[in-house]
Amino acid sequence: MSSLTSQPTKPTKTLKPLRGVRVLSLALNLPGPGALMRLKAMGATCLKAEPPGPKSAPAGTSGDPMGQYNPRAYATLHDGIQVVTIDLKSDKGQAALHKELARTDVLLTSFRPSALVKLGLGWKTLHKAYPALSVVAIVGAPGERAEEPGHDLTYLADAGLVTGLDLPATLFADMGGALMASEAALKAVLTQKTSGKGTFQEIALSDAANWLALPRSWGLTQPSGAVGGAHAGYRVYPCKDGRVALAALEPHFAAALCAAAKVPMTDPRAMFHPDTHAAIAQFMLGKTRQQLDRLAVAHDIPLHTLAR
Repeated sequence: MSSLTSQPTKPTKTLKPLRGVRVLSLALNLPGPGALMRLKAMGATCLKAEPPGPKSAPAGTSGDPMGQYNPRAYATLHDGIQVVTIDLKSDKGQAALHKELARTDVLLTSFRPSALVKLGLGWKTLHKAYPALSVVAIVGAPGERAEEPGHDLTYLADAGLVTGLDLPATLFADMGGALMASEAALKAVLTQKTSGKGTFQEIALSDAANWLALPRSWGLTQPSGAVGGAHAGYRVYPCKDGRVALAALEPHFAAALCAAAKVPMTDPRAMFHPDTHAAIAQFMLGKTRQQLDRLAVAHDIPLHTLAR
């Protein structure tokens, strides 16, 4: 082995590519704050402006619904981010907003387009007043559908990601939209550096859901797909005292699994045969979580055990 390849790899320090970039967010709930959280992690100076809390709520109550129905999530999303209260419907609030906009590089919003226009925050108006300002507008659906009401669940359902009556395990469209919004902010900053001009980008949560749904549309996660349950090495099985998420998909992992379970496998296609499924299921059912965890280490098998 050469001295070049034998050198230990040192972990890369956390990159801060947005150091010096100022981001102002008017976006509430989850996608906008999620994007702001990521932008702060990349070094941006982030400010969140919220509307006043409900009149019937105690003083100091957040104007962001997330702060009212899940304080823990709100606290995590806004850790280290300055939050101010601005009533955008008042002259005083508008003055405070525009004072901030004058020194902002990227503005995040999550209003319907018609609401932005009513608040004097339409793209044409903003671009004329602040040519270098970029806007990342988070909406539910793109284009003409941006005025339609919707939520994470409806966008996932439309993308074919809601099966049966159970709710999805997490808010995929919202979190995917947060990633897309932070990506859009990065693109805006890069464009500003080369052209000196701001840009407008619309990020639709339905587009995020459709992006996440691509593997299903290709058939990969359908019941007949390799990662949809058709491959015996890629399934969730019951075990003696819980469950096991098995991901022995590649041929060498599948071979290691079959060798450990003493299941004949002369051809990778055997992993799709009902007999293989039955044999692997019986093997898993006879093992405890601890035994399977040890098996994974001893035979280099990707699996994760779970409680019932």
